[in-house]
Amino acid sequence: MRARVEEIVLDCADPAALVRFWAALLGGDPVDRSPDWSYVDPEGFVRVAFQRVREEKAGKNRLHLDLYAGEVDQAATAAVALGATRVGGIVTDEYGHFQVLEDPEGNEFCFVQG
Repeated sequence: MRARVEEIVLDCADPAALVRFWAALLGGDPVDRSPDWSYVDPEGFVRVAFQRVREEKAGKNRLHLDLYAGEVDQAATAAVALGATRVGGIVTDEYGHFQVLEDPEGNEFCFVQG
């Protein structure tokens, strides 16, 4: 058996708000299927869905997305304008650059280059 990724689901407190952040970041139109479930279908990527849960986020994500959007600092600045928060500074090593950010509910993701 070989499986394929159908969608990535993030637990959250406010699916309708979070899908709009991610739709602005990744492209695509936000869809609210119910008050507890929203999603976006970015072009060239799997569906990213948002599921309401009662529990608050506790600790660092065990999985995060690495996104390429051109120059890391410019992409991070644009994401902050949408509601993201930078976590630390840009990291540079022999493989390139990356910036860790959190979405409006604290889910980590990175912009990468190189």
